[in-house]
Amino acid sequence: MLMVNIVLVMFLLGLLLGFVGAGGSGFIISILTVAFGYPIHVALGTALAAMFFSSLSGSISHYREGNAMLKTGVIVGLAGATGAWVSSGWSSYIPEDRLGMLTSFMLFASGLALWLRLILVSRRPAGSEIQTVVLGKGLRYWVYALLIGVVTGMLSGLFGIGSTPFIQLGLMLLLNMSMRYAAGTTMLVIIPIALAGGAGYMRIGYLDLQLLLLVVIGTMSGSYVGAKFTKRVPALWLKVSMVVTPMIGATILWL
Repeated sequence: MLMVNIVLVMFLLGLLLGFVGAGGSGFIISILTVAFGYPIHVALGTALAAMFFSSLSGSISHYREGNAMLKTGVIVGLAGATGAWVSSGWSSYIPEDRLGMLTSFMLFASGLALWLRLILVSRRPAGSEIQTVVLGKGLRYWVYALLIGVVTGMLSGLFGIGSTPFIQLGLMLLLNMSMRYAAGTTMLVIIPIALAGGAGYMRIGYLDLQLLLLVVIGTMSGSYVGAKFTKRVPALWLKVSMVVTPMIGATILWL
């Protein structure tokens, strides 16, 4: 019965995540810990590993549509994977109650980062295309790309979050990408981060493979249905939902 309940709740959660276009690892962490009583470390590892599957399908679509920069995605992603692998081991040294509070704080920060991203998008000229720093050449490009990857990867590995808003902000502010390319490239970046972070949690015994399967089945099926509603609601509702969703997850986890 527990397995059925998990799949059902994850399906409902997937409806919301598919609607707002979010990975939702923070919300998954909140539900697994508060509603089903899983230890925070197990929830972190499971949520992070689950992102690999959702990001893989999304990145293939973005790449085929020409929305992703492969070179930048690989560089930032591999740097992020290194950071996620290292920081995932650190989580075992943080007490559960403190780790829950820190994760809750990071989810609130994700909501604020999403809000900032929406502001940046609204201020950029319509139809502006990629203007990456020296188009992938020079020392500054490499420093910025590696910095974005390591920092966001460490955040993902330590707190089990996708860091999507932070990755996109880094690509837009430091590499001067347009929103279109930042969104597509971010999906590529998350693949190695989620894979390395999930492997890191498995290494220290905090990845429940059966739970991972239930979460993936529920969220991916729900996201498929939820995505169909994205174009059927006013844009303002969608923007508000994108910012509020991680904050709701943070509130549940904090309470």
